Amino acid sequence: MASTLHSFASAADLAGSLADKVASTLSAAISARGTASIAVSGGSTPKAFFQALSTRDLAWEKVTITLVDERFVPADNPRSNHLLVDANLLQNKAKSARFVPLYQPAASVEVAARLATEKSAEIGIPFDVVILGMGGDGHTASFFPGGSNLAKALDASTPRGIITMEAEGAGEPRLTFTFSSLQDAALLVLHIEGEGKKDVLAKAEGNGDEADMPIRAVLRRATSPVEIYWAP
Repeated sequence: MASTLHSFASAADLAGSLADKVASTLSAAISARGTASIAVSGGSTPKAFFQALSTRDLAWEKVTITLVDERFVPADNPRSNHLLVDANLLQNKAKSARFVPLYQPAASVEVAARLATEKSAEIGIPFDVVILGMGGDGHTASFFPGGSNLAKALDASTPRGIITMEAEGAGEPRLTFTFSSLQDAALLVLHIEGEGKKDVLAKAEGNGDEADMPIRAVLRRATSPVEIYWAP
């Protein structure tokens, strides 16, 4: 699937433009069917975007927000993506949005994944908006090179839902939506910042195995066009 690169002079410019685009997409979905959904990435990169989006005017009470992936840690853990969303997105005008977490208190990450899949089924897929990030190793969501369930996660025939992922360097076990859950969003965005990430992207767009750089699966096989938002 073709991708489009949108370059910005600064991270602030990117955050504002992406917030406008996402708000417009969510508003269109609400107008069409009365509800809208968005799955967002974690890490430090989306903070400014989250803050900008939280100020946009739309019927937030009709929007459901979830995460593309999460660490198997409670919401009050400093490494939790849920905590990041609480502090930066579920603020201002977006306070009235519904949030569906991936982390579920459970005896194991496998049980948590099953419970999260059941809860996420209430949202409805395809998502209206999916925002992905990318690591320096070419991972996206929690699709890590060498990950325990990587082949299953990237297989488009794997049922929609959440599966587990463990990988060296990933820290805690992860909960992640499958590629099949993310590939056909109405708006599919790859949000990256820094010259280094642009170099990683150039490498990912070349030849090579998806298992070595899982972002390649998104760039090559997503059924929706990938909108790449980049700032230095």
